[in-house]
Amino acid sequence: MVITLSARGKASADPAPWLDSRRFWTGIDDSTAGLETPLAVLHLGALRFNTHDLVRRAGGKPVRVASKSIRVRGLIDALLATDGYAGVLAFTLPEALWLADTVDDIVVGYPTADAAAIRRLATDPVAAARVTLMVDSVEHLDFIDTCIPPGSRETLRLCVELDVSWQAAPLGHVGVWRSPVRTAAEAELLARTIGSRPGFTLVGMMAYEAQIAGIADRTTSRNAWSTTLRWMKRNSILELTERRGAAVAAVRRVSDLEFVNGGGTGSLESTSRDESVTELAAGSGILGGHLFDNYRTFHPAPAASFALSVVRKPSPSMAVILGGGWVASGPPGIDRMPRLAWPEGLELIPREMAGEVQTPIRGKAATLLSTGDRVWLRHSKSGELSERVNDFVVVDQGAVVDRLVTYRGEGQAFL
Repeated sequence: MVITLSARGKASADPAPWLDSRRFWTGIDDSTAGLETPLAVLHLGALRFNTHDLVRRAGGKPVRVASKSIRVRGLIDALLATDGYAGVLAFTLPEALWLADTVDDIVVGYPTADAAAIRRLATDPVAAARVTLMVDSVEHLDFIDTCIPPGSRETLRLCVELDVSWQAAPLGHVGVWRSPVRTAAEAELLARTIGSRPGFTLVGMMAYEAQIAGIADRTTSRNAWSTTLRWMKRNSILELTERRGAAVAAVRRVSDLEFVNGGGTGSLESTSRDESVTELAAGSGILGGHLFDNYRTFHPAPAASFALSVVRKPSPSMAVILGGGWVASGPPGIDRMPRLAWPEGLELIPREMAGEVQTPIRGKAATLLSTGDRVWLRHSKSGELSERVNDFVVVDQGAVVDRLVTYRGEGQAFL
């Protein structure tokens, strides 16, 4: 079976079962009874909801699939076959070259220093026509030329990344440290330099606003901080819309851009309103990692989860599951830990938390757990779960309907 995410796909009698935790998690548990752990599951109904909710939030602009937030080729293919999605935003150039056998529009989201992969791209006419490299400096152009000179290669498609972090007087630098290209004048200068260099063609711009897309703003235990974050987002959007618009206009005076990419799962609404942006990027919202539980404006369904087994009971009120230390990247904190989803009433133990070999848990529900019982968890971030398992079991309407192989399951480990 090849999964379909189309709205015309088989409808469920219950369009949002995840709103009832008991029915949702016991349904997944029953559907996968007998399968050994560690077990990763995709809920097809939740996937369909998230897929079409992203399109709705994108406001009519196409969504480029951020593959690093998925890392399952069958799911990427299903998204690209769905109305509202077009193209892939890849993580690395080797990944892009691998995907380019079947995908004809791939932007590498980060600059590359992989000389061997650059040479492979530059000597493959099909790949060179399908893959766009990210640059933000003349140094990147020079590096590519040292790998393979322009007279010996295909013309390489380039995308300029604009820094869109916010420089705020009370907060300092807000956002992530990425491109050194910040102003319209700097963007135009780099665009003119690219135009003067043989072997390159400028086709796109990218501006990812991490301080808007990547920060939750609904933390009920810290209301004052949530208010500050919402203030930051509002003002950053205003500054960014003006600066990005000016930079895009400046570059368009130099080059006829095919696309201007912006946004992320957490900022689709605001980015889609920016007239300078022609397409959006998203991926994390498809699987719905628990980092998105605390966003104010949207609520993805928990489409991806995983189960681990209880292997010991150090006391009647505790249980220990095997493994569990699948901690997400980013600033260390409880929000980067896997979240215990089912049974309800479980909690991690502060002095151990989620560990590589074991994760002790306690709470009222722990007293009812026995050796061999399964505990369901959600990963904090979406694509990183795919690096821990070889495949996902796909569940739909009370039954296992498919298995989707991860990059890892296909023997690929790009980064």
